[in-house]
Amino acid sequence: MSDTMTLASAAATDVKIRLRDLSKTFYTKSGPFTALEPMNLDIPTGCFFMIVGPSGCGKTTLLRILAGLEKQTGGTLDITAPPKDRPSNSMVFQGDSLFPWMTVFENAAYGLRMRNRPSGEIKDVVGHYLQRTGLSRFHNSYPHQLSGGMRQRVSIARAFANDPDILLMDEPFSALDEQNKILLQEELLRIWEETRKTVMFITHSVDEAVTLGDRIMIMTAHPGRSKLIVDVPFERPRKVLELRAKPEYGELVYSIWGHLRDEVQRARAQDEGSAK
Repeated sequence: MSDTMTLASAAATDVKIRLRDLSKTFYTKSGPFTALEPMNLDIPTGCFFMIVGPSGCGKTTLLRILAGLEKQTGGTLDITAPPKDRPSNSMVFQGDSLFPWMTVFENAAYGLRMRNRPSGEIKDVVGHYLQRTGLSRFHNSYPHQLSGGMRQRVSIARAFANDPDILLMDEPFSALDEQNKILLQEELLRIWEETRKTVMFITHSVDEAVTLGDRIMIMTAHPGRSKLIVDVPFERPRKVLELRAKPEYGELVYSIWGHLRDEVQRARAQDEGSAK
């Protein structure tokens, strides 16, 4: 198979993202380094798809391939084409990715302005998502005037305002304290319910994966591949704390952690072996 990314007709399939034998090898001075072994995966349109795995298993590499920031070295990636007036994807990074010289409003409007959308549309759309993320009264503030949680809210508002076909999220809440993390999870779920966009979300937290996701892919230790895909049975809309109080929630978290623990231990053994 060719190693290209293709955009298929939206009417042809309900699968938004399809991977067939997709792999990634980096070529370094010390030799080839395989980040991803051949992977096959179908992600339905509108699915909130979570990825968990040990550090170094290739989660971020996979997301960067989906974003077009990296190119696979083997296999195919097929993504259903978005409408002509909508970008294929937007990415929310783990770290602070705001422009420090722009206000909250200007940061959230950046994608729309790059697409040359009318000023009235920008005002309405950005205003809506700033309101949804609780940032309306900070629209003239600069990133250095905001807390870490507020800056991530701006990143989320910017991603949704740009109206991408696919939303890619790389551990966006990992640096936050537990209280802010829960608040942002609830806000993300509320906004997502409005749009039901296809989401690919990387996390190290099994709790977060079960709270947010429709499906969870557990990845192996390096070199990364899919070990198991778990369907999350809980109905939507979801309330984070109410969901976590259910016995079924704890049972699912415990089951997934059992599969993940083996890979985390294997990754640790690999690190200890390479350090000797």
